[in-house]
Amino acid sequence: MSDKIKKVNSWLGAVFGDQPVPQFEVNSRTVDILYQLAQSSEARCSDTSLLIEDYKQKTSEYQADAAHLQDVLLQGVGLSGASLSKASADYVSALVDSAMVLGVRDTSLSSFMPAVNNLTSELLEAEKSNRRLERELRVLRKRLGATLVLRGNLQEDIDKTTKSQAVESAKAEERLLNMDFVTAKARELSHRLERSEARLLSRNMDKSITHQAIVQLSEEVGTLKNEIIPLKKKLEPYMDLSPVRLLCGVVRLFRLHYFRPEGTIMFPFSFPLQSNFFKYYVCYFSLLMCCFPFCHRAHLLHK
Repeated sequence: MSDKIKKVNSWLGAVFGDQPVPQFEVNSRTVDILYQLAQSSEARCSDTSLLIEDYKQKTSEYQADAAHLQDVLLQGVGLSGASLSKASADYVSALVDSAMVLGVRDTSLSSFMPAVNNLTSELLEAEKSNRRLERELRVLRKRLGATLVLRGNLQEDIDKTTKSQAVESAKAEERLLNMDFVTAKARELSHRLERSEARLLSRNMDKSITHQAIVQLSEEVGTLKNEIIPLKKKLEPYMDLSPVRLLCGVVRLFRLHYFRPEGTIMFPFSFPLQSNFFKYYVCYFSLLMCCFPFCHRAHLLHK
């Protein structure tokens, strides 16, 4: 523990230098954290020192190579940096810059060609990728246009639906109000009908004069009129005869239509009669009913 504290203090002193070291709580956790930081800092400083030494060594090597090349150029060709023209110096600088950009080892043609070929290949790949991206971009633009059109249509549909819903809501509210009014009116009419029925019952009104009874009676009258039509057609041949022959014809028709096989008839009060005098009387009475539009008794005789 004491060794760690000493190492931490020495590391903090080296880091802050002339500045005072900030106070901190001394415990096992803080000491361990600071000790790990000191170790990692020392390792990083060691790596940095090694890298600096390597760069220094390469710099000295490059300087030695440059001096050697200058000696070769000066002794073999008689060229020096001062003897070059401005254009030549610019060319040499451009060549050096190109070599640095391409990352080649030297400025020889054998070093430049592979680097240029690599750059050309990268350029072709970049152009190919650019064309592919342009095609994808065109497709995306078309999809975006279709999506925008669809969005506009959907927005229009939503607006129309909203307006339609508002109109339908107003209609529904109006229908509810009308339904409430109709319900209240029906309830009022029902109460009035009950009061009217109670008033009629208290006055002992005959049910035969009610609207329903009158409608039923009208239907019965219509049915009887339809039944009398064929009888009138059968009586038409006898209308030009004398009264006696006319009466015989009526008796014949009456026997055909109203007498039972056993020789009895049903009078309106539904009891059988055997008297011949009464039979002829009934025949004469049926003649009167056929000649005049009063047909209620004829319906009873037919039954």
